[in-house]
Amino acid sequence: MEKENLLERIVIDQNVMVGKPVIKGTRLTIQYILGLLAHGATVSEILQEYEGLTQADILACFLFATKALESTTFVPLDAEMA
Repeated sequence: MEKENLLERIVIDQNVMVGKPVIKGTRLTIQYILGLLAHGATVSEILQEYEGLTQADILACFLFATKALESTTFVPLDAEMA
């Protein structure tokens, strides 16, 4: 799937989740999905838990996060924040 098509799955609307980027048609934020994965959930588990979600939606979260980080300056994370 082309990058542009994947990114169309992500929307930002000030009236949905206070403007955080979400998977289109849901209230699932990219931050939430990536957090699930970071804490050990598998893509299969997430897809089973959230009916209607697709593997392409998960890939769109990764792509959006990658694009968002391209122009970010990094500051070391405090161990307590992690």
